[in-house]
Amino acid sequence: MRGGGGGRNAAARARLAARLLAVLGCVLTAEAQLTGVLDDCLCDIESIDDFNTFKIFPKIQKLQERDYFRYYKVNLKRPCPFWADDGHCSIKDCHVEPCPESKIPVGIKAGSSNKYSKAANNSKELEDCEQANKLGAVNSTLSNQSKEAFIDWARYDDSQDHFCELDDERSPDAQYVDLLLNPERYTGYKGPSAWRVWNSIYEENCFKPRSVYRPLNPLAPSRGGDDGESFYTWLEGLCLEKRVFYKLISGLHASINLHLCANYLLEETWGKPRWGPNVKEFTRRFDPAETKGEGPRRLKNLYFLYLIELRALSKVAPYFERAVVDLYTGNGHEDAESKALLLDIFRDTKSFHMHFDEKSMFAGDKKGAKSLKEEFRLHFKNISRIMDCVGCDKCRLWGKLQTQGLGTALKILFSEKEIQSLPENSPSKGFQLTRQEIVALVNAFGRLSTSIKELQNFKVLLQQTR
Repeated sequence: MRGGGGGRNAAARARLAARLLAVLGCVLTAEAQLTGVLDDCLCDIESIDDFNTFKIFPKIQKLQERDYFRYYKVNLKRPCPFWADDGHCSIKDCHVEPCPESKIPVGIKAGSSNKYSKAANNSKELEDCEQANKLGAVNSTLSNQSKEAFIDWARYDDSQDHFCELDDERSPDAQYVDLLLNPERYTGYKGPSAWRVWNSIYEENCFKPRSVYRPLNPLAPSRGGDDGESFYTWLEGLCLEKRVFYKLISGLHASINLHLCANYLLEETWGKPRWGPNVKEFTRRFDPAETKGEGPRRLKNLYFLYLIELRALSKVAPYFERAVVDLYTGNGHEDAESKALLLDIFRDTKSFHMHFDEKSMFAGDKKGAKSLKEEFRLHFKNISRIMDCVGCDKCRLWGKLQTQGLGTALKILFSEKEIQSLPENSPSKGFQLTRQEIVALVNAFGRLSTSIKELQNFKVLLQQTR
């Protein structure tokens, strides 16, 4: 009997060893594919890893904890504009806890109706939160010059080429959410509802050629015989702008998946959940063998998206470097520290020596380039509207925020001349960003920075299985 048990144990150990070798082989294969220079730019992955780990990640984490950037106003009740609502996620982790009015810094609420917090800085101390919510209470303390400036800002916003469908912050359904208390993580939301959202994004908005019959949606059922190489050959026939569009969406999808894998509900005992990295889930979504070679490509698209948003941060720096721009919450000391940290991050972004060159996009004849840019903008705006179809409130919150962040980055990249020509002392002329756009921009890039850091952590966890 002992001999038989030993034989069974030996066989079990052999099977375990075979599985570990298979995992190790996949790790080495993935690492071999996830190196070198990215397509459509001259930057290598190793440089991004080092830059993000040692310069950006620690600072962007600190910035996201500041009051100005942790409170995001969002409408999670907007109906889906494309199909009948198929029900909201009933899992408790899908729930978003809105922030009580009393917790919102008075300066943020006072400035929510304004484009610039500098003018709010000139207002008198507001007596309570109820008074702060009344636009009349704010307007009564403003100079005529500031009032005219607000009109100018509104006119400019109406003419801006927005890449996102923006929430109406004045809607009674719009609420402030504390992002630190509602972290992005795996909620259990999946199935037909999630599939429909991503399928609509990929199949209807990613410039899919009619000749490509295979679904672009990674969540779609696989067809036998397909491989990563044959799947990605369709990209080669597209112009740069359309290739970039697909990579941005794929990179955003990869980043979101990484967040879910890194912050996964591992167990829940006695009502106390334990969240952490799920190596098995990461392998299922990104391993070359599990994804037929597509996993490493998805992760490369994450790096490409990181480069795009990094470039936008470096381009928008002059907008914030002006003394007229404050990150106003009502706490003067914290506001000054927040702006100093933001400018420090901008200096780091400018020091990166392998930026994506956005000037290579829309560089053809003026008429064709203008038409393509408009098509690009409308496709992305459509994707921002699809985020209102997400059935899980927490997923919808982070989907809307990250989509708006990317849309703001695109707005910046295509407004370089307007940013460069900004007057130093006038807040009302030219390029503008709302507070919501600023918060979304910083937090969206923070999510990408976290994704790349978590990717390094997963590499270590996988190598520990050797």
